[in-house]
Amino acid sequence: MKNGPKFTLGIEEEYLLVDKASRSLVVDPPKSLMADAESQAKGQVTSELLRSQIEVGTRVCQNIKEAREDLARLRRIVVDTAAAHNLAPIAASTHPFSSWTEQKHTQKDRYESLTFEMQGAARRLVICGMHVHVGIEDDELRIDLMNQMSYFLPHLLALSCSSPFWGGRDTGLKSYRLTVFDALPRTGVPERFASWAEYQRHIGILVDAGLIEDSTKIWWDLRPSGRFPTLETRIMDVCTRMDDAIALAALLACILRMLCRLRGHNQRWRIYTPMLIRENRWRAMRYSFDAGLIDLARGVVVPFDELLDELLGLIAEDANALDCEAEVAGVRNILSRGTSAHRQLRDFEIEQAAGKSIEESLQAVVDTLIEDTAEGL
Repeated sequence: MKNGPKFTLGIEEEYLLVDKASRSLVVDPPKSLMADAESQAKGQVTSELLRSQIEVGTRVCQNIKEAREDLARLRRIVVDTAAAHNLAPIAASTHPFSSWTEQKHTQKDRYESLTFEMQGAARRLVICGMHVHVGIEDDELRIDLMNQMSYFLPHLLALSCSSPFWGGRDTGLKSYRLTVFDALPRTGVPERFASWAEYQRHIGILVDAGLIEDSTKIWWDLRPSGRFPTLETRIMDVCTRMDDAIALAALLACILRMLCRLRGHNQRWRIYTPMLIRENRWRAMRYSFDAGLIDLARGVVVPFDELLDELLGLIAEDANALDCEAEVAGVRNILSRGTSAHRQLRDFEIEQAAGKSIEESLQAVVDTLIEDTAEGL
């Protein structure tokens, strides 16, 4: 694609830290754990809002293979460092049974400020996500792609679900995380803007009114990054299996390249109202891919496998150009095997059928999450 974006990649993942003996969230991990991890990762591991959370971020990667290598390195650092303290990370967007009321916040000014402003909505944020940055250097192009890419956000969420439990209960949702996160302002499906200047004007109103410091306080499912020349997709639950994370990052990059390619031929993806996209977003939260999504062009609910087949056909050229055909094909494995949410629920049902208590069954779910988080590193 001549003179097009570089489609560089950066992946951020948040993990929950659990005690290997109790399988509960560790309320106050030793400070040496974070210090050890940060020294090994050289600035690519950071604390999060809660002390029971830890975040990693890859370098700017030129392709998906570099991203996989760096993400595997970071996951291994966290796994090994936590193990030295008899702890383990789980790449899941909620913990199966630990309560948010027991958690302690990290002592940093920005977290103190957030908690003061958001009060109870912030105190409940015992949730983790995966954010994928794709390098789109042109400001106007970033806004145009944000408008078009919104259509595909529910598809990505459906393939990433990892938060079926909350407070020891099956919520009935495959992604409960977003019900917690949506309590914050400036979340959800992004707004539509005709230009970069219009976007900047709206951000400026909030900044000038003293409501936010900058655009990093915009927490939409998809946003222009406030720190990098990237489009940042934030809707996804964190994937327990690293292979799934890489598959979704590759799929995302290919969709954006496809939209850029269409634009080069004076074509574009149809823009649908946020109301309709939010309906698909809800279906993905509730069912993952089990009950299909609305094909907005046809106005009917279509089985997810049909939608995925169509999408993979549309981006085949782009997967080839970005040299990530094998990684993109991994989304079919998610469809056949199920998301982390599906596996967690299956494990819980198996343990219950074997006569285990609810507590024992949920502990077994955590054991599987620990194992799957470290798989393939």
